[in-house]
Parts: sequence; C-alpha cells; structure tokens
Amino acid sequence: MTTRRSFLLASGAAALGGCQFAPPMPPHGQPQGGPFMLGIDFLAARNFDLLRGRRVGLITNHTSMTGRGEMTRVVMQRALGPALTALYAPEHGIDGTVGAGVHVSTRRDAVTGLTVHSLYGPTRKPTPQMLAPVDTLVFDLQDIGCRSYTYISTMAVAMEAAAECGKHFVVLDRPNPMGGWRVEGPPLEARWKSFVGQVPVPYVHGMTAGELAMMAGARGWVAATPRLNVVRMQGWTRNMVWQDTGLRWHRTSPNIPHAVSPFYYVATGMLGGAAAVDIGIGTENPFGYAGASGVNPQAMLAACRGFGAAGVGFEPYARNGFGGVRLSIHPRAQADLTALDVRMLDALNRLSGGRVLARMSGAKLNLFHKVYGSERLYNDLRRGVPAAQITAGWSASVRAFMSARQRHLLYA
Repeated sequence: MTTRRSFLLASGAAALGGCQFAPPMPPHGQPQGGPFMLGIDFLAARNFDLLRGRRVGLITNHTSMTGRGEMTRVVMQRALGPALTALYAPEHGIDGTVGAGVHVSTRRDAVTGLTVHSLYGPTRKPTPQMLAPVDTLVFDLQDIGCRSYTYISTMAVAMEAAAECGKHFVVLDRPNPMGGWRVEGPPLEARWKSFVGQVPVPYVHGMTAGELAMMAGARGWVAATPRLNVVRMQGWTRNMVWQDTGLRWHRTSPNIPHAVSPFYYVATGMLGGAAAVDIGIGTENPFGYAGASGVNPQAMLAACRGFGAAGVGFEPYARNGFGGVRLSIHPRAQADLTALDVRMLDALNRLSGGRVLARMSGAKLNLFHKVYGSERLYNDLRRGVPAAQITAGWSASVRAFMSARQRHLLYA
C-alpha cells in the first residue's frame, strides 16, 4: 500500500490479536484529497485498483449511487466487466420498493443482467453458495444512522459470511445523514440481539457504515472478521448532516422519502411499534406524527410543549379517530430525539387510559423489545416509571460508547 493510499483507505485484518486500525485523521475541517467524494467516487477515481484481478460481488440497492447520480453497479460493471459477478440486495430489494418486513426474492437484475441474491428472505446471511462466484464482497448501501434500520445488520452478517468463506470485504463509505455527533438512546442487551439490533450500539450511533464495520471487527461483534478495507469519503466531517453534502437524497426505503426522514424515524420509530397508534405511515411525512386512538390533540400538544424539545415543533391533528401532534424537526435540532420518542409514547399511553401499551402482545411486543433492545421500556412504563427517569438511565452507556468508539472514527 502506498503512502498516499494509506491515508485514504482504512484497513482491518483478521487475526487472533485483533484488527489493524486506520491511520491518524487529518486536522479538523481539512478534507483528504480535495472536494467532497463518496467512497464509490474515490474508488472510481483510482480506477477501482482495490478490486482489480478479483471476482467481485456487490451488496447494493437503489441508494447505491455515485455523487453524479449513476448506479454503483453500472459504474462497476463498466469498469470491471465480467469480474463483477453477482449482486446482493437487502430489505426492500434492489429497487427499494418492497415493504418493511416483506421477504425479497432472488431475481435477475434488469440493469446489469446479473443475479441479485436476496439477503432478506429465507436467509439474511450470504451462504457459501451465494459467495462461491466472488473473491471480494463490496458493501455500498446508504444507511440512516439508527440501530434498528436493517442495512447495518446486513453488513454485519455479510462480514461474518465473508470471513467464514475466506473472502475480502470492502465498505464504500457514505455519510451518516444525521451527522457524526448525534449519539443517544438505550443500549442493546445481548438476549435481544436480532436483525433490528445486530450490533450493540446506542439506538442512534453517530457513525458511518465504514466506521461501524471497523468497530464491529475490532470488538468481536461479528463471529468472524474478514480482511477488511473501508474506502473513505473525502471532505466529510462529523458536524455535517445530509443537507451539507450537496448530494441528492435517494429514498432509502418506502417510508424514508426525504433527507430529514431519519430524524423522524428516530423520534417516532419505537412509538410506532405500540398498539392503536398513528405515526403518519401513508402520509406525506412518514414517522412525522405521534397520535393514538381516542386521544385529545390539544392534550397531547400541551404534553409535548412541556418536553423542552429544542428544534422540534408540534401542531395538533386529528384524523380517522386518532388524535395527537404533527412534528416538525430541524436537521440540527438539539433535542434528544430518542428520548422524545419515549416521552411521547408515555404521554399517549397516559392520554389513552393505558390502552397503547396494554393492547400489545405476542409478536408485536417481541418486536418492540427487539427494537428498544430490552424489556425495560415496556415494563417500566407499565409500572409508572417516569419517562424522564427512563431516558436518564441511558447516560452511562452512551458515555461509555462515545469513549469506546473514538479509536474507530475515520473522520474528524
């Protein structure tokens, strides 16, 4: 690896002694190599040198675009030809049109003619048969920065599969749309590890996919660690939200249509797992509502105004028997949005006479625990523990994570 390249690729090697880590970061605010570039753009600028002479598989979907708006799989096929041998699609499919939780089918890609192996069907981890045609497995998906969003789970299990099959793993890094400093929410208890909580990070982790891959390998969060390269972005800093990148937002899934949608997903995602609630799915702003059946909108508005949620606005609404508030979240809102989620859940439960939580059972309750990362939220709210006390209990684990992640950060 040349000296220049060592500052642009972060490498991790599987070994009994752990992983190798990235070299020191440049001074704050100084991009490496000029203007802003995605990982795919930087790799293309180097004529895909990291992949030359290798058979390549690509974990991809409709969000896998270059800065100019070309599909990653098209650019790679043009550069690598038949060496791009297979594609792999996560939840929502390669076109991003399949609904949440719905199995994706293996199919042929109309764009490249390649087989698209489903990583959200009977198996969510690439099998040895799926990986047989490749030497290097490349991950290029736009994540949203929240633990329960399944794209990072796909990355984690694909890393394990690559290691077990002796394949090289490459992450083409992309921005965290909520920036690199928003870290909040509960930890993940080991017994609740699932595909909506595959790595033990706070609900909002403030890391890029590349940083998470480095940390997951180094800390043993994946059962086996492959030879790993992260192709860094150029010009991205931790204080940048999506709107600062100048990139066009591509809907990451049917209910994340806007660049601000990740903030709303955090603010109401856990609430949306409760019973008889409305978070605006099917509206112009999915996750942008917090309501419940039979709740008085003005009462919910009064409760929300008492939260002191800086950067978040509330308006009352009523529709189809549901009442609550419509949210307006600024991308640089200072409010702890995960804490807001819990406080609104608590308020709606109280205003509905306890029906929001009392009606939960079976698979719905199990998924609720998996998303939160433990049974504590449900049990504490049912026992009447104040929401503010619940959220204050996250502080120690968030501080510990912030300290632990420091050595794995690739950007200032």
